[in-house]
Amino acid sequence: MSVSDKKISFEVIKRLPRYYRYLRDLADAGVTKISSQALGKKMNVTASQIRQDLNCFGGFGQQGYGYNVEGLYSAIGEILGLHNGHKIIIVGAGHLGQALINFRSFERRGFTIIGVFDVSKDLVGKELCGHKVLHMDEVEDFVKKNKPDIAVLSIPKTAANDVTQKLISCGIKGFMNFCYIDIEVPDDVCVENVHLSDTLMTLSYRIKNTQEGKK
Repeated sequence: MSVSDKKISFEVIKRLPRYYRYLRDLADAGVTKISSQALGKKMNVTASQIRQDLNCFGGFGQQGYGYNVEGLYSAIGEILGLHNGHKIIIVGAGHLGQALINFRSFERRGFTIIGVFDVSKDLVGKELCGHKVLHMDEVEDFVKKNKPDIAVLSIPKTAANDVTQKLISCGIKGFMNFCYIDIEVPDDVCVENVHLSDTLMTLSYRIKNTQEGKK
């Protein structure tokens, strides 16, 4: 059975980017091999969890040797689909959009911003970090010509579904959604919802319960 035939838990998939980041840091520090115990200690997870996660994809370590850091980093990158890179457009060039344009980790991870769009007359035509802001009226022709894989949405939630449907009709299959609304997409389109306030509320809950537990 190939990896693509297996039903991999979404919780396992969510942990892979964290492994990827830690392995890159280890490689940059000159570490060539590491045991599951040592990696787990750095990441604050159990060695058993690491072995179980990686075994979902066939396993990569050797007993008594551990993991080859560069080899495992490369393998996880391939599992995550990073090797061929992805082209991104950012829709919404306000404060959040501009912060995302300046987020250098995108390109380090193989995600290249190729276009930025907005409807504001104060933003359209401006250059932001080397990208000229284009009007949304141009997005359809741009997408069909340049074939981006992913659209990052940082627009008002009232416009989110209409813009999403327009971009889907142009062929975009992946969305990173900062709009604080669950957008409607067909089964063959992927969405990652990023709700910053939800994360803060979850953190609030954890702080509350930690404090109550000390009483």
